Amino acid sequence: MKQVLSDESATEIENLTVSAFGYELIREDVLTDLLGKNASQLLYWAGKNLARKHPLHSVEDIISFFEKAGWGSLTVDRIKKNEMEFHLTGELVAVRMKKKEEHSFQLEAGFLAQQIQQQTDQLTESYEQHKKRAFQVIFTVKWDKA
Repeated sequence: MKQVLSDESATEIENLTVSAFGYELIREDVLTDLLGKNASQLLYWAGKNLARKHPLHSVEDIISFFEKAGWGSLTVDRIKKNEMEFHLTGELVAVRMKKKEEHSFQLEAGFLAQQIQQQTDQLTESYEQHKKRAFQVIFTVKWDKA
């Protein structure tokens, strides 16, 4: 795996803050224009690829990654035999959900699916559900035991 940033550079970047406006310009305007009508599907697979580049070893690490990436506050709501439910909240999540047009959280869904797949060694998928009144996204991650 090719390392893009040195550990020192990665630490410097983690300590920087970026405006939500700049983040949204890239996420909602640039990527949507580049990816076109298949943006949601491609973002899901981009999230899976991102997870492969940044493998994490626990759910706690995933939660920490979401915070560092500025994606929001991720919590585990429930765990079943072949399923986990996560809730994503935060200021940016709320702002994105208050807008009239639909927003995709497929990048995050793909990232979660791949991280849990790597941790469980099971084929895994993630589905998103928006709770607009609560300003949260629910991710249901499911897998089949082989």
